[in-house]
Amino acid sequence: MAKRQNEHQSLSEVLKDFVADNKLQKGLDKVEVRDVWEQIMGPAITKYTQSIKLERSTLFIQLTSSVLREELSYGKEKIISNLNEGLGKELIKKLVLR
Repeated sequence: MAKRQNEHQSLSEVLKDFVADNKLQKGLDKVEVRDVWEQIMGPAITKYTQSIKLERSTLFIQLTSSVLREELSYGKEKIISNLNEGLGKELIKKLVLR
């Protein structure tokens, strides 16, 4: 039977270690980006959002309204900075609106 370590770790430390050991951070980031998009952009824009996909440092947003896509294209830098602030890290460098 294996010996237990008497070292005490908080649950958050154990979860961080688990995520790091199993290389799950990219998947968690993709899910978190969707949540932050909905929080930052609000229900009016989320209603017209068809899909959200994060690949490397580029966020792809597919919208159902061409008018909204045009309006959002003028404020890409502001959207990127707001999303990164909501995520708490510099995860998104480029935004592509489709």
